[in-house]
Amino acid sequence: MDSVRRSQKSMTVSHTVSRRQQSSLDARLASGAYDSASEVMRAALPALDREEQVITAIMRAKVQEALEDPRPDISSDEVFGRLERKHSERMKASRRGI
Repeated sequence: MDSVRRSQKSMTVSHTVSRRQQSSLDARLASGAYDSASEVMRAALPALDREEQVITAIMRAKVQEALEDPRPDISSDEVFGRLERKHSERMKASRRGI
């Protein structure tokens, strides 16, 4: 953020955007869906908050699923052994031109 001016009810923020971001902003303004860049930002931040909440919920569910998985754990030695064997097989195949 290049400059910030605070007031009791709102805060004015000035920032630099990339060309791609500017194009996206311009397209939204041109569509008539928004009257100003401020409106776009006011809509974008809650959308970003919702997206982060969804991602957090998905990740928590995946962690919980993994914790509840009844299958036995695999040791790191076994995991790395499998990876090394797979890598070795691929290297051999690439040397043979497969």
